[in-house]
Parts: sequence; C-alpha cells; structure tokens
Amino acid sequence: MKRITILGSTGSIGRSTLEVLSLHAGDFEVFALAARSSRQALLEQCLRFAPRYAVLEDAGAAQGLQRELAQQGSRTQVLVGAEAMPRVAADPEVDVVMAAIVGAAGLDSALAAARAGKRVLLANKESLVVAGELFMRAMREGGGELLPIDSEHSAILQSLPEQRERWAEDVREITLTASGGPFRRTEAAALEAMTPEQACAHPNWSMGRKISVDSATMMNKALEVIEAHYLFGMPASRIRVLIHPQSIVHSMVTYHDGSVVAQLGVPDMRTPIAYGLSWPRRMASGSSWLDLARIGRLDFEEPDAARFPGLGLAFAALDMAAGACAVLNAANEVAVQAFLDGKLRFTGIHRVNAATLEALGGSKARELPDLLDLDARARSHAAARVRALAG
Repeated sequence: MKRITILGSTGSIGRSTLEVLSLHAGDFEVFALAARSSRQALLEQCLRFAPRYAVLEDAGAAQGLQRELAQQGSRTQVLVGAEAMPRVAADPEVDVVMAAIVGAAGLDSALAAARAGKRVLLANKESLVVAGELFMRAMREGGGELLPIDSEHSAILQSLPEQRERWAEDVREITLTASGGPFRRTEAAALEAMTPEQACAHPNWSMGRKISVDSATMMNKALEVIEAHYLFGMPASRIRVLIHPQSIVHSMVTYHDGSVVAQLGVPDMRTPIAYGLSWPRRMASGSSWLDLARIGRLDFEEPDAARFPGLGLAFAALDMAAGACAVLNAANEVAVQAFLDGKLRFTGIHRVNAATLEALGGSKARELPDLLDLDARARSHAAARVRALAG
C-alpha cells in the first residue's frame, strides 16, 4: 500500500489522478489533498477518499472546510497556509507526491518532496523551467525518483532505455511533438490581428486560457524543451520539436543505430499518470484504446520559425546564464495575461518575451531566493514592455 499526497488535487491533473487511484483502491492510500482555494471541490474529494490531511491556503476557507467535514463525520484534519503544502509533501509516511500546483506557488512543495526522497510525479512546469538545476540537485541529494507527467516527457521516458547511464551513449536526439495549435496554417503576417477567442480555440481539445494561448504561440513547447533538457540531461542541440496535429505520437527518441522508438496513445492524461504511479510496471488508467486503422494517418512537419518565433527562445535561454529560463517563463506569463486582457496584440507576446530575455537573460541565479527575485524583476520588466507597446 503506497501513500500519496496530491498537490493541486482540484485541478485537472489532480482530478485525473484521483480517477486513476479509484481503479486501484487496494494499492494506494490518499494521505493528503491540497488545493489553493477550491473549498467545495476539496470537500467532495475528502468525503470520497478520506485523506488524513486536507490543505487550503486561505484561512477562512480552511476553517469552513474543517467545519463542513466535521458535520459529515469526516476525520480529515484541515491544515492551512502555504507552509502546510511542503509539510504534507515531505511527511515521512508519504511514498508518492503528485506535484500539480501551477506556477511558483507549487515550487516550494515540489522541492520539499524532492529533498525528502519521494517519488515525485512532476506536473509543475515551474519546478524545472524556473529552478531546473536546483530541483535536479534536490532530487539527487534526496535519492528519490522523478517521473514526469507531461504526456510528451512521459513518452520520452517510456522510449528511453531503463538504464539511465545509457541515455547519453545510445541516444542521438529526443523529439517533442506539438499539435501546432489553432494557428498551424495561419499566415505569419495575419497573426498580429488574432484575438484571445481565436487563440483559445484549440482544434483538438478544450484547455485553460493561458495554456491555450501558449499552444497558439508554441511557448508551451518552448518551456517543454527546457524541461526535457533538465529531465533527460540532453543538450539543446539534441532536442527537436515536430508538429504532429493528430496528437497520437506523444514524443520519440532517435538512437545512434537509426532506430526511432515512440510512445503512441489517445490523448488522455490518465495514461502518463498511471505510468508514474505504477513505474516500472504498468496498470490500468481508464483511458480508451488507440485504433490506428480508424485514425488512418499520422502527419509530421517542422515548425515554421516565422509563425512560431517564440520556440527559438527556449534554445536561446538554455545557452544563457542559469536564470535565463526563469526570466523567459516570467515574461511569458505577464505577456499572455496582457494579451488575454486586451492590452497586447498576439505578436506582442513574442516581442515582450524576447526583449525581457535580452535584458535579463545574463542573470546568474541558482538558489531559490535569487531565482524568485529574478522572477519578480522579469515580471516587472515585462510589464513595462507591455505598457510601452500599448502606448
């Protein structure tokens, strides 16, 4: 019986994790569920899965949740505040931590799990994009296991040799696939006029507005390039991106003997979640089966640099100082929000990101306080660039 803490249990990854766990109730025990503010959703999860602890950042919401749980006869104890999340991530009784809190808010708890030697199922991009060297050092020192939950990185892990020492010797390159988003066929000259509604209209699935815009600019793939660099120890020169609109081949690995090993499946986050939970074995995820005959064809194409200029910023950031990736991530968050708020044109996102990276990409920051300070400075610089472009 493995005990699991789910950080971000009310988000899409957290909910999918609980769906997978419900198929294997005899193998896992939910130790803690943590959310930032979704009190009602967390209440329902606590009543169903009976964790020992529930965590909410807001004190008022936490008090209300404790009262409602007591009224229902639940013995779950509610903890409050951001400091409670690292506590339930690092608790000695916990075996597995799903790190799925979005943004810098999830960094402390993911680091706590890494330092405590847990099996960390990583769905928090910021842990590697903002603090890649720091996080990987914490994993090595803690002696735990790191398993990526992004479908692309999970696919690469599934396609690599089990012996990590063979990765550098046997692998020629790794390839991340991308859907291409809603503007895959849009002329580059027309992108400036694209609206938030158009950018969020993904051709394959419905996502949150921020990730939808990142898909439209391919900045989501740029950040995944950075993640892949740290996860698999691959230099930028051995990481490639291909557009694959069907989203069936989730990523692939090319070997020096000419072989290409890929992981295929229907787009369903429960598959990489189940793989992370059961590794090195496999278990049912609840996902539907892939029918290649029905799909009929699989297409691939190189990303157009004129249409997706932001993709190149990830490769540039990896060649800069240690803090450059944190700068790029912060600038992009500010720029995307400005676009969604109607304060910036679609093509302005890249202009803000590129200008901020040029200004602050030489910053050397390796420890968490320095990285968070750099994150704040990058956001301030990006906000100033937004105002300049708006004016």
